Amino acid sequence: MMDRLREGVNSIAVKIILGLIILSFVFAGVGSYIVGGAGNTAAKVGNVEIGRGEFEQAYQNERNRMQAQLGDYFSNLLADPSYVESFRKSVLDRMVNDLLLEQHAASLGLRVSDAQVRTMIVEMPQFQVDGKFDQEIYQSSLRRAGFTPESFAEYLRRDLVRNQLLTAIQASDFSLPAEVEAQAKLLTQTREVQTLSLPLDDFAAKVELSDDEIQGYYEQNSERYTRPEQVKVAYIELSAQKLKDAITVSDEDAKKYFEEHLDKYSSEEQRRVSHILVEGDDQAKAQAILDELNAGANFAALAEEKSDDFGSASEGGSLGWIERDVMDPAFEEAAFALKNVGDVTGLVKSDFGYHIIKLDELKGSVVKPYADVAAQIKQELKDQQAIDQFYELQSELEKVAFEYPDSLDDAAAAIDAKIETTDFISQVDAPELLKAPSVLQAILSPEVKEDGLNSEVIEVAPEHVIVVRVEDYRDEMVLPLDDVREQVVATLSKIKGEQNAIALADKLVAELKEGKQELLNENGLAFNDVQAVDRSAPMADVIFAMPKPSEGKVEYAQAKELNGNIAVVKLSNVSDEFDAQYNAQISNQLTQMNAQLDLTGLISVLRKTTDIEYFVVSQ
Repeated sequence: MMDRLREGVNSIAVKIILGLIILSFVFAGVGSYIVGGAGNTAAKVGNVEIGRGEFEQAYQNERNRMQAQLGDYFSNLLADPSYVESFRKSVLDRMVNDLLLEQHAASLGLRVSDAQVRTMIVEMPQFQVDGKFDQEIYQSSLRRAGFTPESFAEYLRRDLVRNQLLTAIQASDFSLPAEVEAQAKLLTQTREVQTLSLPLDDFAAKVELSDDEIQGYYEQNSERYTRPEQVKVAYIELSAQKLKDAITVSDEDAKKYFEEHLDKYSSEEQRRVSHILVEGDDQAKAQAILDELNAGANFAALAEEKSDDFGSASEGGSLGWIERDVMDPAFEEAAFALKNVGDVTGLVKSDFGYHIIKLDELKGSVVKPYADVAAQIKQELKDQQAIDQFYELQSELEKVAFEYPDSLDDAAAAIDAKIETTDFISQVDAPELLKAPSVLQAILSPEVKEDGLNSEVIEVAPEHVIVVRVEDYRDEMVLPLDDVREQVVATLSKIKGEQNAIALADKLVAELKEGKQELLNENGLAFNDVQAVDRSAPMADVIFAMPKPSEGKVEYAQAKELNGNIAVVKLSNVSDEFDAQYNAQISNQLTQMNAQLDLTGLISVLRKTTDIEYFVVSQ
């Protein structure tokens, strides 16, 4: 209904709405992806277009949702352009799949009535207070999400139609009792095993290496013992945040600023209004309702009976409290022109139809007490002074670092900064501040690395810059064997120790299968106690791949433990007993898996039989 796209999209309520709207089915798509787009179209499915604006909004919503879930990890992923392109592709694929399902549902005659949509909205817990629908929460949530009541209702309608189809697919699948029982036996099967461990450290300690073996391994793996290109770096850092920490704002200055900017610390005038909406261009219908009001009819009763905004109709047309710059311009102009509580406008035309607006309550602009905003004002002044000081010092830093390029001393003195230095560092082990691509590029440039000049002022973050210079430099080189001999011996001993452990395990398995114990006894080895293990146990991939032993027999196999040690496994019994209490859960899982496969197959068929064009993926 109302265009409220100017507010943020990050509240918890908004994320709940978006989570409800955006289905989690993401299937790999096909088609050609062309960077640049074709006008305002992101993709075309049959004769229906997905608008570029709609796609970008869906992408941003999904990005915000992932950011809220994964935090910094997701931010790091977004630093990779190839990941961003893949992520955008998945969002557009999902939108195409949703549209394919909607078109297929329409072809099957599936429909959702206005009454069903209205009931769903009223019953959504996100819009309720104490179990009752709250119009103000509903309006504010939609406003912050960038939805009008009409566009939100349409989203829900499309979602419900898709869900009808998905429910039909799920309801058509089933699992047979024999299938459930077989799966239960596999999932709940346990095996009785004993293991003996061959610790790699023990085998590595017994390895004897010749000089030729050490030299040969060193030469064949010289890349492991190569010291990268390294530099010693000196740098000066200038940060608005550090400047801010040294600034103090007095109460006198804060009060003066408060008095000079009272409007900034005053609440906006608010109005609680109700309206009756007649959608479209039916002016005659709207005029007839206005005539009834002028004849003394009750506004709330008429709104409930005749308003096309069903979200507010049940509340007597109430839209709750509104402020300026959040409503449709024509609506807002008329609403704020009302002078007295109880006043009603004439017909107001907007993009959504005709409105009749009633003023229910007024809240005038109120200045907040100074005590309530003092801390905020001091922080704002501190921030501003720090930024002003930062840019003044940055200008001086740029000037002095350029005029005296052979040293950082003059530049440091000019901004009262300390020169920081590093030992020899490479790109891998550099301090985080110096790992920024722009900083590394400057350090390795010929002017800085070879000529020993100061770099330009480099921005590493907003209001945060540094100047770097290279104090010393050494090339990449393969370290002499004498310097890394201990590392070479340790690595080669571990490799040969593992080889020896595997060889012994193979011999043990072979002899044990023949019923021989000599090698076991010679090495003082013994199996541990019998354990019953399931598929979640360590080495389960090996244990459950072993054949079931014959009656009175055992099976042997070699495996690797989680810590890397080599093990010999003895399997003595397989139990196929299962607990029927899990059958219902297993049956549901099998049914869901089958339904998911059916849905994937349906979308695959729809993609093959529908003309699909992609016009935009990359930013």
